[in-house]
Amino acid sequence: MHLIAAIQLFPDGTMFLHIGIILVMIWILNKTLFKPINAVLEARERNRSHQGGEAGAILEDVAAKEALYTSEIRDARNEGYQIIEQRHNAAVAERNNALTKVKEEAAATLDAGRADIERQAAAARAEIETGAEAMADHITATILKG
Repeated sequence: MHLIAAIQLFPDGTMFLHIGIILVMIWILNKTLFKPINAVLEARERNRSHQGGEAGAILEDVAAKEALYTSEIRDARNEGYQIIEQRHNAAVAERNNALTKVKEEAAATLDAGRADIERQAAAARAEIETGAEAMADHITATILKG
């Protein structure tokens, strides 16, 4: 029973002494243990955020190579597009030349056909004229006999 009576539920003056000791202990730990650890953690974070050290150099090298690769790919695509455009233009020019040649041949054939038709028409007119004169002479002769 005596042990239970010794436990106090209400704080007394020793509580302030204990709080003071805890605060002094925290101050000593901050100066001796936590401050160096925090300094190391902050330096580590700074190096990580600034991409410092060997890893940062590797990342910068990778970024530079990636930019060079992207640039070369873009240049190669542009060169490919230029070659395609040149070949397309050459094909269009060749097609236009062939079309012009075919049109000229068609026009020459058409002109030759027209000339042939006119020559045949002139020959037919002359034959009809000759035949008409002969028929008129025959009709005249028949009428006069009659």
